[in-house]
Amino acid sequence: MEFKDIIGNEEVKDYLIKSINKKNILHSYLFLGTNGIGKLIIAKEFAKKILCLNNIEETCTCKSCTCFDGRNHPDFYCINEEGESIKIDTIRKITEKIYEKPILSSKKVYIINDFDKMTKEAQNCLLKTLEEPPEFVVIILISSNENIILNTIKSRCMTIKFHNINDKELLDYAINVLEYENVTENLLKVFDGSIGKAIKLKDNKEIYISIKKSETLYILKFVNSMEKQPQKNYQTTKKDKEVHGIGLESVRSCLEKYQGTLLLDYTENQFTAIASILKQRNIQKDEKNTAIETDK
Repeated sequence: MEFKDIIGNEEVKDYLIKSINKKNILHSYLFLGTNGIGKLIIAKEFAKKILCLNNIEETCTCKSCTCFDGRNHPDFYCINEEGESIKIDTIRKITEKIYEKPILSSKKVYIINDFDKMTKEAQNCLLKTLEEPPEFVVIILISSNENIILNTIKSRCMTIKFHNINDKELLDYAINVLEYENVTENLLKVFDGSIGKAIKLKDNKEIYISIKKSETLYILKFVNSMEKQPQKNYQTTKKDKEVHGIGLESVRSCLEKYQGTLLLDYTENQFTAIASILKQRNIQKDEKNTAIETDK
């Protein structure tokens, strides 16, 4: 996939293209932004261009690009752990081979996705490499939560901040690619500028239908807020209770009960947690209505 085919973050793509054309490639980058907005896709395309033997913007068929597209490039490594954390053993395996010279290209590129899942010990292990990287190595760290990353790591990387996809581009993608039948304004709010969320929501048809309900939208809105500021201490306010019948603390408690931590994207369990909150609220409403009827 070429840069021009990737939706959103035009400024980021322009900067990376100029860096390649001017041969001004740094040793380490930190890509920051919400999940599902194309950070990993752009990082891979950037890596492909860095490794290209011809250094051209158009589609290239050099041996390096062919190997990259075939997912067997000897100088490209992408760590994309599916577990809850990236442990020190994984980083040690990288650092053991990182000083070996490239085989096909003039450089080697390492991408570490979901860097915020890396343990403190693992970050400190990588720090030694970031302090004195080999001249032929480029490391790209990808994260959605800057607060968890050690300051010593951030200070040694060029931080590039990604923006959420705008509503127009997201709407076009949802209708033309994901084949949503109807995308309401409320649904766009739930997508929160993330194609990843739009894809995940499409795979959960029952939830997609329930989004029309204002109560579900209310809960999801604050899930988005918690994603952006996962360390913020949400408190229940009197207004929340009066207007919505449920406070933010209840939302967070329920999500933590199911997941053990505030996740950075939507999952089945997270939606189950939200459903349980709404169910409890409906029970409270029914009890209140029953009491009113009894008084009459």
